[in-house]
Amino acid sequence: MQDLKSHSGGGRTGFSDRLLRGGIEPDPRFTLANERTFLAWIRTSLALLAGGVAVEAFMDDFFAPELRKTVAVLLLVLALLIGGGSYFRWLNIERSMRRKAPLPVPWIAPVLAIGGALVAATMVVFVLVRPV
Repeated sequence: MQDLKSHSGGGRTGFSDRLLRGGIEPDPRFTLANERTFLAWIRTSLALLAGGVAVEAFMDDFFAPELRKTVAVLLLVLALLIGGGSYFRWLNIERSMRRKAPLPVPWIAPVLAIGGALVAATMVVFVLVRPV
């Protein structure tokens, strides 16, 4: 009996084999950990999306229209980048594990950090220049 793990594609056919591009099927624990990380990035993206919608919908009394729109758009663009990027991160890690190659450098974390810093800096400027 042949071991499916030794085949290129791990016994997969069709779309998933083309997507994963061969390699050896990794330990399921690693694949599931990669999936949990992907889902964590998706949750973060949804939280940013909800924050952007909330700022635009509920902050008209607190923010000037320009600031409200700026903060909402920053949060929504960040949600878009994190949500979309999380899929490519998951896929690249899955491919690396299948090839026993080094894991790719995470670009999502710096995007989130820089985006969060931009939102925070916008809010700091708002607080500093807002009349009391």
